[in-house]
Amino acid sequence: MSDKNYDYGKCHVCGEQMIERQINQDLWVKGSLIVIENVPAGVCPQCGEKVVKADVGQQVAAIIAHSKHLQPTRSINVPVIAFKEVA
Repeated sequence: MSDKNYDYGKCHVCGEQMIERQINQDLWVKGSLIVIENVPAGVCPQCGEKVVKADVGQQVAAIIAHSKHLQPTRSINVPVIAFKEVA
């Protein structure tokens, strides 16, 4: 689980100190969008860059690997807009 005292260090993009937040991680897996909620991550308050600890990354990978067998918490509708339609 998450260690609230974990030091994520400085952002590798802008140098600001990272802070821990709960994020939603969205991933495309074999053409399907999966959203994993409440993932502990270091988030840069200046530029928004996000990083996760190695053990959290391993847990996310395990969720993806077993996603066919897991019952979703809920489902969402996501609008899809082609780039050429708004350019």
